[in-house]
Parts: sequence; structure tokens; C-alpha cells
Amino acid sequence: MSSSTSTPAGLSSDTLSSDAGALAGICWRLVEAQHRISTLKLVDSVDEQETLEDLIQASKPSVPPECQHLHYLLSTPFRYGAAYPIGSRFRRAGLTDGVFYAGESPEIAVAEMAFYRLLFYGESPGTPWPANPAEYTAFSAEYATRKAIDLSKGRYVRDKAAWMHLTDYAPCQAFADIARAAKIEVIRYRSVRDPQQGMNLALHTCRTFAKPKPTGQQTWHIRLSAAGAHAVCESPNSRMTYRREAFAADPRIARLRWDRDR
Repeated sequence: MSSSTSTPAGLSSDTLSSDAGALAGICWRLVEAQHRISTLKLVDSVDEQETLEDLIQASKPSVPPECQHLHYLLSTPFRYGAAYPIGSRFRRAGLTDGVFYAGESPEIAVAEMAFYRLLFYGESPGTPWPANPAEYTAFSAEYATRKAIDLSKGRYVRDKAAWMHLTDYAPCQAFADIARAAKIEVIRYRSVRDPQQGMNLALHTCRTFAKPKPTGQQTWHIRLSAAGAHAVCESPNSRMTYRREAFAADPRIARLRWDRDR
């Protein structure tokens, strides 16, 4: 590992700039469906709900200027000015720039969500399994950039183990720091949660969105139990099951207490 860059390949911003290429397509992200209805129970009409939602939005940190034309589902990952509590694969903890994480298919996004929901219960051993499936909205967005790096190709393949480590994000975070310095807008990388290792995307800027609103939407239900996670989408019809062993390579899931009361 390079002492100057802390990345396995010892990469520089000049190297990343020369390797950058064009990339465009559709990406998918999941959010809890309660984002649409959680405030409705607090009011007596949809007009009052709209007013309440406006007040809530006004209380949040302002949307960056380059994101203000976007639907809130696209701009939300970039708006928060508070310290990021826990680092993620391409974002350090603290007051760091936002990242829009997404998968290249809804199934990949669902696998990521199923893993992190199980991880929550793994870190909360006394919490019973939820009695009912949770509802999620999968939405798609179009993106396009001339400055993307694909970690599954070229010189980056030799450091696959670092990019795909299940728990150690330090090499990826160091890579992201250099990528931002090189004005890289999108990092394409393999999902370590999806059983098929499909491709994920880390969008570093709002400028990569080709359209200001989501371009598609699906409703998914994810049920967690002692058997694992079961995900269902009614339209289009799709079903996936992640049994206990699906994510067991991650030590945090391997330690998960599966048998618990509801």
C-alpha cells in the first residue's frame, strides 16, 4: 500500500484523470416508503400535510445550488451539512461531501437494503423481528458523465480484494478522496452484497443526473425473520430470498442472533 496515497495501487489524481471515461445509464436506489406517509397521521387533510412537509423541508440544511433543480429523492444525499455519523464505502465519517449510492438494477439495490436491514438487527440483539414486512420505494434515475472510473476494469482489477472488502472501507475512502481531487464524478464498482456481484455506482455530484426527476418507480416489501430476508415486488412480479447464509461471509451477519421474539 502506498504511503503517499493509502490506496493499494498507489494512484494519483493525474492517473485517475487519464483513466476517466464516459459513462451513462439508469441507476436504482431504495428508500423507506414512509417518506410519503409518515406525516399524514399528524394532520387532518392532505393540504395540511403539504404545509407540514414544507415546514420540515425548510428546517433542514439548504440544498446545494447545483442540486436545487432536482427532485428531493435525488438531492437528499447531498444536502445534509451535519457530520456523517459512520463512514461508508466511498465516504468518510464527519463533515464530508455527500454520495448518491445506487445499483444498476432494482434487484441489486434490494440486496443492499436487505443486508443493511439485517445488519441493524445484528447490532441490536434485543430487538425483535418486525411483525410485518417493511415497504420500500425503488426509484430509478438517469445519469451521464464524461469522468467516471470503473473499478472492475483495467489496472483496478488487481486491487479487487481491497475494493470489495466486506468491512474495511479505508482503501475505498482513500480512493474516493483522490477521485474527488481528480474531478471524477462517478465510481462504478461491484456490489459485495448482491449474490451476483452486480454493479453499483457512487455518484459524487448532482451534475451527473441527466433528468431532474426519478424516471421509474417500484414498490417492494421486505420481510425479516429467523429464516432470513424475503423481498417481493408485485409489479413487475419479482421475488428474492436471502437465507441466513446469504450474507454470512460478513462477520457482523455471522454473529447475528436469528432466533428472537417478535
